[in-house]
Amino acid sequence: MKLSSGTIRLIIPAASLALLLAAVFYMQPRAMSYTGLNLLFNLAVPIALATIAQMLIMSVNDLDLSMGTFVSFCACVAATVLQTSPLLGVLIFIGAIAAYAGIGVLIHVRELPSIVVTLGMSFVWGGLAVLLLPSPGGTAPSWARAIMTAKPPVVPMAIVASILIAAVTHYIVIRSSFGVLMRGTGGNDRSVERAGWSVIGIRAATYALAGLFAILAGIALVGLTTSADANIALRYTLLSIAGVILGGGEFVGGKVSPIGAVIGALTLTLAGSFLSFMRISPDWQIGAQGAILIVVLALRLALNRLEKREKHQ
Repeated sequence: MKLSSGTIRLIIPAASLALLLAAVFYMQPRAMSYTGLNLLFNLAVPIALATIAQMLIMSVNDLDLSMGTFVSFCACVAATVLQTSPLLGVLIFIGAIAAYAGIGVLIHVRELPSIVVTLGMSFVWGGLAVLLLPSPGGTAPSWARAIMTAKPPVVPMAIVASILIAAVTHYIVIRSSFGVLMRGTGGNDRSVERAGWSVIGIRAATYALAGLFAILAGIALVGLTTSADANIALRYTLLSIAGVILGGGEFVGGKVSPIGAVIGALTLTLAGSFLSFMRISPDWQIGAQGAILIVVLALRLALNRLEKREKHQ
C-alpha cells in the first residue's frame, strides 16, 4: 500500500513517541499511571505551544531564532505585570504581537534574512526580560496556575491540552482559508500575489499568530513553575525547531504538520525523561536528544526516497 507524504509526516513522529513511551514504561512501570503520565509530560504544553509558534514562522519559509528569549520575556511579563496589573500586562502582550507582525513585514519588505533579524531581536527580548526580572522571582497568576494544575478525569491535563492545541492548529493551518494562503505563501508567494492576495498581510498575520502562541507558551510555563526567570526558556529556540522537523515539517515549501509538530514536542519532552531513566548524565543528554532526532530524520528521508522510487516505477 502506498503512503502519502502527509501520512508519512504523521506516522514517523507518532511511531517515535510510541517507541519512547514503551521504553519508559518498560524501564519504569510506575510511569504507566495517571500520576506517572502527568509527571512525564508535565512541561509538554509550553514546549508544544512554542513549537506551534515556530511552525507558523517556518510555514512562510522563515526561521525564528528569538523564540526562546521571547517566551522568556512573556513568562517574565506574566509573572510580574500580568499578575499585579492585568490590563497593563494584556496591553504589553498586544504590543508584543504587533511587534512580531512588524518583524514579518520588515523581513519581507527589505528582503532581509529572517535568521539575522530574529537573532538581533533575541537580544532585545532578552534585555527586556532582564529589566523586568533581574533575578528569578515573580508569581504566577492564579488563573494560569489553576489551568495548568487542573486534574481532568482519565487523562492528565498535559495530554488533554496537547490534543486541544493539535486540533485547533490543525484547523487553522490545514482547514481554514488563511492556512491555505499561509502555506501557499511558503510554497510560492508569487502565485499567491498573482491571485490578488497581499503577501505582506499574510506574513504579518502569520507572525502575529506565532507571537500569540509564544505568549501562551510563556503563560503556560509560568503556570507550571509558579515563577519566572529571564533565561527560563532559552532552550525553547532549538526545541521548537527540532519539534517542527521531528513532526514532519520542512524548512522550505510551506510543508508543515500541526499534529506532527505537537507529537514532536511531546517526543522531545519524553526524551528527557527516557534519558534520565537510562541514567545518562545531563551533560550528555542534549547530545543524546540530537542523536534521537538524527535517527528519526534519517528514517523519514529513507521513506521519502522509497515513496519517490515507487512513483517513478
